[in-house]
Amino acid sequence: MCVLTLAAGLAGMPSAQAKNGDTHITGQGITRTLDCNNATLIVLGTSNRINALGTCWAVTVQGSSNVVVADNVVNDITVYGYDQAVFYKNGSPIVWDRGRELGMTNRIDRVPT
Repeated sequence: MCVLTLAAGLAGMPSAQAKNGDTHITGQGITRTLDCNNATLIVLGTSNRINALGTCWAVTVQGSSNVVVADNVVNDITVYGYDQAVFYKNGSPIVWDRGRELGMTNRIDRVPT
């Protein structure tokens, strides 16, 4: 009875736009082109080069000297670390440069399509 009441109460609430199936790239020197598939792209490591096609819900990058180029980012771009570069062609994501908050230099910018 309690479960049915809770489920009925949640029926009118908006659902999140992110989806299961986030893509994780972890390593050093990886070069990859992938489809974001409306999920979050998470890149961890050093000197990775990622070309994200389609729409990403979000992009998160940790480490150093990673380069990510995304076609479209819907929600946010969060960058930790040093000497990171995240470029996006479309979207109006919230940009959160955690590395810069600690005095590190990163590049996050919208680029022409």
